[in-house]
Amino acid sequence: MPAFRIAPAVVDAFPGILVALVTATGLRGHEPWPHTAAALTELERRLADGTWQPADETDPRIEAWHTAYRSFGTNPRRVRPSVDALGRRLAKKGSLPRINPAVDSYNAVSVRHGLPAGAFDLDRVTGDVDIRYADGTESFTPLGEPGTVERPRPGEVVYADATGVLTRHWNHRDAHRTRVTADSVRVAFVLETLRADRDGDLLKDAAEELRGLLAPHAAGTAVHHLGADRPRAAV
Repeated sequence: MPAFRIAPAVVDAFPGILVALVTATGLRGHEPWPHTAAALTELERRLADGTWQPADETDPRIEAWHTAYRSFGTNPRRVRPSVDALGRRLAKKGSLPRINPAVDSYNAVSVRHGLPAGAFDLDRVTGDVDIRYADGTESFTPLGEPGTVERPRPGEVVYADATGVLTRHWNHRDAHRTRVTADSVRVAFVLETLRADRDGDLLKDAAEELRGLLAPHAAGTAVHHLGADRPRAAV
């Protein structure tokens, strides 16, 4: 089983980092997921009736990611953190995309709690996964663009395995190779905050909420946490 690790340099730069890893095995992505469907519909209903709004860049949860992006040379208003982009899309269109049940589940939890989320098909991951600074030699193929190869800039924070980069700009976009589909059966989902002191409990609640959406459609689920005091977890 792979391990997920936070590089010491990333911990030094972002000492409040906390990552929740929600793993699911034996996923059944082709059956109905009524609780996920209801979660999406409820968010859209609350947005429509004005009782809830997604977090935007004025929210401290999103602002922390904008500051982090700027620290490694990314303009967060041109290349937005995933949760920021998803919330803006929801606010504009009034609905969230329906991709497949597993992806829809983490999207719902992400936008509801204002926390970036992503996922990796573990059967497509090579070796361990590190949250680290890119060195400029790695390759990245964006989700939905299998014919495109990008080179992350040196100093950009990425998730990477032994083959290449799995996310760009930390959590802006996932790689095509490790994308989660309805056929994925072993998946690691990630939820992140840079302010564990303020949002640690929120992150843990969000991880349990996501686990609750996954559990009825999986053979097994688990939650692990990575942070400054525990920078490695085997999943």
